[in-house]
Parts: sequence; C-alpha cells; structure tokens
Amino acid sequence: MTIRKLFIANRGEIALRVIRTARRMGIATVLGASEADAASLPALEADEVAIVGPGPSSQGYLAIDRVVAAAKAAGADAVHPGYGFLSENADFARAMAEAGITFVGPSIATLEGMGDKLAARRLATEAGLPVLPGGEAQTPEAVRQRAAETGYPLLLKAVAGGGGKGMRRVDRPEDLDAALAMAQAEAQASFGNPAVYVERFVARGRHVEVQVLGDGVRAIHLGTRDCSIQRRFQKLVEEAPAPAMPDDARAAIEAAAVRLARHIGYRGAGTAEFLVDADDFSFFFLELNARIQVEHPVTEAITGVDLIEQQLLVAMGKPLSLTQSMVRPTGAAIEVRINAEDPDADFRPSPGTAIRAAWPAGPGVRVDSHIANGCEVPPFYDSLMGKVIVHAATREEAVRRLQAALSSLEIDVMPTTAPLHRRIAADPRFAAGGVDTGFLSGLQA
Repeated sequence: MTIRKLFIANRGEIALRVIRTARRMGIATVLGASEADAASLPALEADEVAIVGPGPSSQGYLAIDRVVAAAKAAGADAVHPGYGFLSENADFARAMAEAGITFVGPSIATLEGMGDKLAARRLATEAGLPVLPGGEAQTPEAVRQRAAETGYPLLLKAVAGGGGKGMRRVDRPEDLDAALAMAQAEAQASFGNPAVYVERFVARGRHVEVQVLGDGVRAIHLGTRDCSIQRRFQKLVEEAPAPAMPDDARAAIEAAAVRLARHIGYRGAGTAEFLVDADDFSFFFLELNARIQVEHPVTEAITGVDLIEQQLLVAMGKPLSLTQSMVRPTGAAIEVRINAEDPDADFRPSPGTAIRAAWPAGPGVRVDSHIANGCEVPPFYDSLMGKVIVHAATREEAVRRLQAALSSLEIDVMPTTAPLHRRIAADPRFAAGGVDTGFLSGLQA
C-alpha cells in the first residue's frame, strides 16, 4: 500500500518530528490535536488539524472512539501514534484496522504480547533471553510469598506499565504492603489495570537498550543506548552507544534483542530494554517497547537512519531496506530532556507560558522541540518541552559539546530541568561514562 495521508495521534515534539519526515516523503499530514494544542507548533506545521477533544487526555488523546472517528473523517490512510498515549494500545490498533486505517507500528498480537509485561517475560524466555527473578502475584498474600522467594530489595511493577508508572522499590518486608497499595493505585490510575508483579532489584544496575527494526521476516539492530540517569524510574539523559561497555557484552545484548525481535516477527521500530549489572555486565530483559522511543534521535545521530521513515516504509508493506552490515554507527551522541519541572522541588511540574525559549544551535547540535517564544506548556500532559541532542566523533567531545549547548540554552520564566543537566554534564563521573541508575540520587546528595 501507499500512505498518502497520515493521521498523527499525538502532540508535542514527536508530532512535529513525524510531520517533518512525512513531508519529506511526500505524505500529507493531519494532526489529531486537543483544544489545548490547537494553536501549537505541530498544528501550524501540519497540512490539516482535527480536534479530538478538550484538554484532558482522557477526553481527547486517550479517547479511542474520538481519535478513530477523526482519522476516518479526515480520509487518512494510516495513523502514527508517536509514543505514550495510545501508541502501544492493542484496542486502538484494532479499532483503526476495523476502520480501514493502517496502524504504523507492530501487529496487534505483538502489542498484546509486549503490552503485558508478564507475557513479555514469557516470550523473552522462549527466545532464550535471561530475565530477573520474580514473577506474577495476583493477591497480597501471593505478593508476600513471591517477595520472600525473590528477596529484598525488590521492585513492584505494573503489569500494564511503562514510563515508571506503577513502580515501587521495596527494601524491607515491613514496607511491602504500603508499597503494594501505592503501586496498584498508580497502575489503576495510569493504565486501568491494578495488576503488579515482583522483580529483583539490582543495586548497581545500568539501563541499556537496543534499537531494533523488523519487517515481520527479518530483524536487525541499530546499536545500544544507555538511559541510566533517571528520576523516579523515568529517563532524563540518554546516549548512544552505551559507554564503558566491553565489546563482547555489547555484542551479546544486541544479539539477544535481535533474537527476540525475530522470535515474535516484529514489524517496525522497537526497543528492547535490559538491566545490566554494572559489576559483571550480566544482563536481564526488562521489556520491549513496541513504538518509537523519546530517545530515538541519539541512534539516528550515530547511524544516519531516519527511524520514522523506516516505520512508515514498513507500514506500507516494504521489506527492510537495511541489512545488518549496512548499519555502521559512528561517534557518540547524547540527549537530555528539557522538562518543565523544578528539580529543587522534587521535580514538580511547572506548566505555563515560555516567554522566551532560546534553543542552542551549531555543528553537531540538534533540537527536537515544539516550544518557541510565547508557547504554552499545558498542565494536562507530560512536561517534556524539548530535547537537546549532540553528536561528535568521540564521547569526550560530545560531552564538551553538550556543556556548550546547555550553556546557551535559555528558557524563561518557568523552572526547567536545564540547570540540573548542566550539573550532570559537568560531573566527572558522567564524563567518565558508565554511571548506574543511582547516579542522580548521589548527585543531588
């Protein structure tokens, strides 16, 4: 098939990113926007805008019936879901298929298999990937039993989770019941499913992931990324390739990701996420995100591959145009997320108007953002304002380029994470590479 008109069921920088690649490919775009985003930069750049509902996500971006009806009324051939919202929702993909609209992403079966974290663990095990000790526990009694078997510290994780929602670390048995109640409540509020499972916590863990591409028959990888610098299990800094990692460990984790993608007949762009023990580089499968990732630009920077274009080509039924030998990463890339949050107030969101938004520019600097002077940051959505990405021949040079880029970044008047990123970029442990997920707490202390 040929995609002539693409409906974008998302907002912010990812919507703008998809619009620009679609335009380069000669594909018309329709932005499905909320009333709060009707005058946003993505709305101004799209060929058409369809209002899907008022500001709150539950009444617009997450309302499957409204989004499908808007795409159908616009005469769209396909829908790109971006990330978050309905991007990994099998019911949404099914509703689009029933409306005769192609879902830009993996099959419904893959979305169902990967959307359930316990099912994903089973599929990974079938493909020969190691998983952390733990597993399903449906009742408080079963959770206690599973926790006793797994040992402490441990993590409670939402079965339908993602983005750090519905996740709690538990260090002692006496803290388990309270943590379970909070994890289940957050899982219910975020995903409509309170189910959680238990997983061993690795004290010195690194969050390493592998970008994969598949066409349902073949699958390849585009190298590693490291996303270990996080707050509340949500990523703040991402880089490619994962630094300070032995070649044999890197090759093993890349091979594991491809093995899983082939096992499930993956189509499109996906990310296999792993927890790597910082001491011995043993690794364990966490999940496969069946969508484009926020951090995809660092992979694009080192490979020269447009991942949105690859998604669209696979959705049109085309086989992968790349072979593994054609992917030759060069240099190092680092991305920082600039969020409208106050790091000094436990990352409290700070929506409002960006009176001034002066983003950095120059050789080796890329900015993906939907925020310019006078743009609104609505209170309804994720606080991401934009991403600053740098690329250089070496990681040392990339760190220096990041420091320079952040020094020229100016956003007024709301608090943002930019000052925190300046501290991170100047930290000698970050400069050395290979920090674990406890880095940020140590920095703040």
